Amino acid sequence: MGKNIFIISGEASGDLHGAELIKALARVDPGMSACGMGGEKMRRAGLSGLDSKEVSVVGITEVIGKSHHIIKAYAALKRLLRSRKFDAAVLIDFPDFNLHFAKVLKKAGVPIIYYISPQVWAWRKGRIKTIAGLVKKMLVVFPFEEEIYKKAGVDALYVGHPLVDMAKCELTRPEARKKFNLPDSKIAVALLPGSRTTEVKRMLGVMLASARLIDSAMRAPAVYLIPAVGTLDDAFLDGFLKDCGVDARVVRGNMYAALRAVDAAVVTSGTATLETALIGAPMVITYKLSCLTHLIAKTLVGIENIGLPNIVAGRLIVKELIQNEASPENIADEVVNILKDPVRKDDIIKGYNDVRKALAPSGKKAADMAAEEILKLTL
Repeated sequence: MGKNIFIISGEASGDLHGAELIKALARVDPGMSACGMGGEKMRRAGLSGLDSKEVSVVGITEVIGKSHHIIKAYAALKRLLRSRKFDAAVLIDFPDFNLHFAKVLKKAGVPIIYYISPQVWAWRKGRIKTIAGLVKKMLVVFPFEEEIYKKAGVDALYVGHPLVDMAKCELTRPEARKKFNLPDSKIAVALLPGSRTTEVKRMLGVMLASARLIDSAMRAPAVYLIPAVGTLDDAFLDGFLKDCGVDARVVRGNMYAALRAVDAAVVTSGTATLETALIGAPMVITYKLSCLTHLIAKTLVGIENIGLPNIVAGRLIVKELIQNEASPENIADEVVNILKDPVRKDDIIKGYNDVRKALAPSGKKAADMAAEEILKLTL
């Protein structure tokens, strides 16, 4: 009989990684069943249980607005946990929720594996003590994380970053541009405002305002491709795009093709920045938080850069425009700089190559390595 695995993910990036992990688990253990919480991709891969759409939040103060959904999900997961015996639990990122629920799992005697580590190296470093007391195994995706956890007494293994295996586009640049009906002479820019509604509310209007400035500076209207995740409704996005003054097009299910087709990208900080780097689109990274969350975060963050490509490379490859600096004017200036200066563009691409080398897999896919370790711990 196959293993019963309890899995929790709460965000779009975690849903992507969770789906690949479920597929990998099923390849090793065809009778395996996965139950818990995840998004559309995880459910398509075979997960039963809760939809994570209602609990995806970012920031400290943003939790308040969704507290009733979070409490409801927490209670439902406790009921699921009591419904059968589970051989192991896999927590994927989403630390504010997962580390709380880990206490429930620990009390129930379910071995806990954490896949896609909370970024303890970036902020709230004190969480590593909590993790050490709860988690049986950390499966980390950045090479420097393994040593950090081992020093704290946590059994950790670097399995490679799953995006190296996933962030690929088989289309050539001309093929990708043809897919989106982009003439050779037409400038194209990708706008990635985030996967959560709170992020999009803060970032998409700013990005569209920068698009108008880019058109003005380049003296030609560009096409702006917006690769939207499934959690963002068309009606919600239409509210931003109506009368926006630029040629902005929402594209579904074609993020990597869109990134292959464009000349530059404006990307909200997060997993999408790493995907953009792996595909090879020159970008500027932007981010805004609520004022209170930003003030609190400033006291907790322990790193100089927040963009994942910059963190992995150990230097500033792409510009980061955070909080007040993430203005339409500053964003437009950097995009225009990328579009007009081939040296700047080449420097970014060279930096991306360093990122890929740092995250290159060791012969196995990250999800396959993670699945093997998870099932090994259930024996």
